[in-house]
Amino acid sequence: MHRRCGTKTLAITGSCGKTTVKEMVANILSGLGQVLYTAGNFNNDIGVPLTLLRSTPQDDFSVIELGANHIGEIAYTTALVKPDIAMVNNVAEAHLEGFGSLDGVKTAKGEIYQGLASNGTALINLDSQGESIWSEVLQHKNVITFSKQNINADFYASDIAMSSEGYPFFTLHTPIGNVQLQLSLLGEHNVSNAVAASALAIQCGATLEQIELGLQSLSKVKRRVDVEKLTEHITLIDDSYNASVPAMKAAVDLLAQFQQGQRWLILGNMAELGHESLALHKEVGQHAAPFAFEHVLTYGEDAKVISDLCGGIHFQSHDSMLEYIERNLTQLNQTSHTLLVKGH
Repeated sequence: MHRRCGTKTLAITGSCGKTTVKEMVANILSGLGQVLYTAGNFNNDIGVPLTLLRSTPQDDFSVIELGANHIGEIAYTTALVKPDIAMVNNVAEAHLEGFGSLDGVKTAKGEIYQGLASNGTALINLDSQGESIWSEVLQHKNVITFSKQNINADFYASDIAMSSEGYPFFTLHTPIGNVQLQLSLLGEHNVSNAVAASALAIQCGATLEQIELGLQSLSKVKRRVDVEKLTEHITLIDDSYNASVPAMKAAVDLLAQFQQGQRWLILGNMAELGHESLALHKEVGQHAAPFAFEHVLTYGEDAKVISDLCGGIHFQSHDSMLEYIERNLTQLNQTSHTLLVKGH
């Protein structure tokens, strides 16, 4: 059905941020026409076919998210999708048990470009990509580059600043002009996602005005920097959907933006990291330690190194962690608290 519809199709993968980019692109393109896009994170060898089965001739665009935890999975789903435009948002140490190494991740993510026709468009992140591993597969493709701040890219950001509430604003530079943007999602890491989404949308004919409207009107993405005011004094940042090293570091940086009251960094294990797991958790702990958060709580065997490095507390059960949080929030209920929850 999807192939018979002849819909302009975009495929997105990456180690982190792909769901957010997908939501951003879909929201921008909704200003141009009808958009079919992946629901939630239905991005595996079952979810992708289910998404494609929802195709109709009335769809103007399809935005399909592709996930994987082993070599060959993206090659399979890309062959089903047959995208006109494909993008790897980034590559990082995630699902190493299935991929074996960072080079394995690069190889797996690069499979998305195999499904492009010889004149298809491949979007490449200059900050985080496959280097020579992708050279052969990118031959005879129309390559477009993007970056958070590298001015050599076709799409990049400058003048990045943060509001007092943690919302980023910046200047987006594109081949069709520049525009000043403010995002509706928290965290500086979402600048990179917004640049990627803008690059994809412009390949489909979006204007700068449509990009501005689409990014500013985007609703929060569930369990991805999902901010909720629980009480007058307690703010919860739910970023609990998944975790990789860059995503963990981005979460730490986001919490550091909050200068008032007590800051709670609550982390679980990053899963599927294989023999690199302890070292990668240690890397996150070393990144977080200088911020001296008032509370660092961890759960999961390898996450213990993070609380050790940050002078925090490690818990053997969820119940004991929840009891500790509830007790301390009750005792300090007249103090403002920002709780950030992140884990696999």
